[in-house]
Amino acid sequence: MRNALRGAVALGVLMGTLGTVTTATAVQPEATATTAATAATTGVNAEADILDRLLAIPGMKLIQEKPYTGYRFFVLNYTQPVDHRDPSKGTFQQRITVLHKDVSRPTVFYTGGYSVSTNPSRREPTQIVDGNQISMEYRFFSPSRPDPADWSDLDIWQAASDQHRIFRALKPIYNENWLSTGGSKGGMTATYYERFYPRDMDGVVAYVAPNDVVNKEDSAYDEFFATVGTKECRDRLNGVQREALVRRDALMKRYEAAAAENGWTFDTIGSMDRAYEAVVLDYVWGFWQYSTVADCASIPADAANATDEEIWNSVDTISGFSFYTDQGLSPYTPYYYQAGTQLGAPTITFPYIEDELIRYGYQPPRNFVPRSIPMRFQPSAMRDVDNWVRRNARQMLFVYGQNDPWGAEPFHLGKGAKDSYVLTAPGMNHGANVAGLVPEEKALATARILEWAGVAPAAVQADPAKAKPLAKFDAKLDKRDVEREPTLRP
Repeated sequence: MRNALRGAVALGVLMGTLGTVTTATAVQPEATATTAATAATTGVNAEADILDRLLAIPGMKLIQEKPYTGYRFFVLNYTQPVDHRDPSKGTFQQRITVLHKDVSRPTVFYTGGYSVSTNPSRREPTQIVDGNQISMEYRFFSPSRPDPADWSDLDIWQAASDQHRIFRALKPIYNENWLSTGGSKGGMTATYYERFYPRDMDGVVAYVAPNDVVNKEDSAYDEFFATVGTKECRDRLNGVQREALVRRDALMKRYEAAAAENGWTFDTIGSMDRAYEAVVLDYVWGFWQYSTVADCASIPADAANATDEEIWNSVDTISGFSFYTDQGLSPYTPYYYQAGTQLGAPTITFPYIEDELIRYGYQPPRNFVPRSIPMRFQPSAMRDVDNWVRRNARQMLFVYGQNDPWGAEPFHLGKGAKDSYVLTAPGMNHGANVAGLVPEEKALATARILEWAGVAPAAVQADPAKAKPLAKFDAKLDKRDVEREPTLRP
């Protein structure tokens, strides 16, 4: 563990609507002291089958095991307190997965910040260190949701405490170094976990993690869209977006037909017209989030003379007309709740579109969460995390994509940061990774990850330029495509 940091940082807790920071301790697992204690209690020793050892952890249940060559892969449920401050409020089942290689290897703790995939996959740091991988489903994403759900229990400290408790439960089995990682909201999650439990991990690799410190100040996004890519590409995208609003009446008829055919409803956002405009205003953002300059060739070059079909298809392909329906929003209610209570959300302007064509503008997260769920924004939450990272970051790596809009408001390191880095992959989007960095930075990042995991070969310790992943690339496990997510959620 990182001894230089460990004794210095108190654990802060963001206290609901007060927005103040106090000290608190999460509920601990029932059996976490040592491997020997676990063995004495359960009768399962260190040489037992890995599944037996996992299931010997109190509260751990097997859902499914799926075979994969060279690994064991388990889908599990773990019993968690609904409220780590008050365990009397009950428990819920949190879904996790374990990609097991060997207990002698380091372990990577991954979360995407949303639901967890139940198919074997390996995140980039896991390939680099040739290790095990624990993946966690974020609380309140189905099926890892308390019933009944008290939404005030969904905050960044509670989620970090979920991770801490899982780590404490599994550390006696996976006793080598641990790294946390995640992309986008998962990168944010890894950062928040480090802020609240800095003694747990030996390193953090946070990919494309937004950092909306002041929710009401979003000019950085407008500056990004004024310069990203090439002028030709920006003009194409802006033209299609504007034209979709000019043709609102005609294209709304198609939207009505699609809604009737698919059974879409619009109770949460309030109307089909609001949903239509939200989809259209996401269009340019969505392109840069998932595409590159090379993809501009697929955008109609002369929007004014394009057919309705061409405009519809371009917007639908990039933004997705189904997303702001009740059916599209429902799986992401936990994200929009967090965006409207702690994380913040961007607001951008459209200087190339006449004011009379825009009726609602960029709508706030409140519009995407059922009104039955109360929300109140806590402006201190992100300021606290940002200040902590600037002053206390230890062995943290942030990777961004040059052409990713979410990187317009990144994390920054201050004078108090040690052995930490913010690196940007040229030309990359929301799928930016270490492999996409320029050669010198790629070698640096790879070497630091190996070192933090405790598996850097002697040659790499002597010369970081020789660093490379320890595991061979696996086309199925290591799929590098950016995970497709609806626009305007990281």
